[in-house]
Amino acid sequence: MLFLFDLDGTLIDSEIGIFAGVRHSLAAVGAESPDDAALRAWVGPPLRVSYAAILGDDNERIEAAVAAYGDRFRDVGWSEHTVYDGIPELIASLAAAGHRLAVVTSKPLPHAGPIIAHLPFGHLFERVYAPDLSTSHSEKATMIAAALADFGQAPEDSVMIGDRLYDMEGAVANGVRGIGVLWGFGDHDELEAAGAWKVVATPADIATVTAAVMAD
Repeated sequence: MLFLFDLDGTLIDSEIGIFAGVRHSLAAVGAESPDDAALRAWVGPPLRVSYAAILGDDNERIEAAVAAYGDRFRDVGWSEHTVYDGIPELIASLAAAGHRLAVVTSKPLPHAGPIIAHLPFGHLFERVYAPDLSTSHSEKATMIAAALADFGQAPEDSVMIGDRLYDMEGAVANGVRGIGVLWGFGDHDELEAAGAWKVVATPADIATVTAAVMAD
């Protein structure tokens, strides 16, 4: 099977780095940062979309904030994350069983690439699908479609694993099973409403539910 993984909130807990980066970048353009509860909604959508909710249609300030975020990320932000418990074991077991793995993330490629490269299991992902830093477009559906084409994989033999509605909606749009995870930034209601095939509480549950599909 082809296993497509979201990055933030699925493979890694990047809350510390994202929150610090947003606060730094908003301060750089003279804007106040939302509180932690509101900042959790920033994990998933493209940065420019989230900045627009605060900075309106001031494209100059939005681009300045994006640049400030990127500067801090290159210095220290890329390292401010932890890997969720059980993820290394899951990835290793899937790879050992001969499954193909890729990352599908809304995090811009210049930000996602260094993180994945430094993960102890990062080399097990054959491809990374992520938007260019210059665009606000990062539709999961488009990236999942590209992955299916590149791998020559049928949708029914593929799964998309993520913690937010964008992951599940992208899966549904491509006829792919979406597995929503509860250790990230979304919740059960969000994932179910977006069309999740299954919602799981631990990484080990992913192996269990997909093994049942392969046994059919």
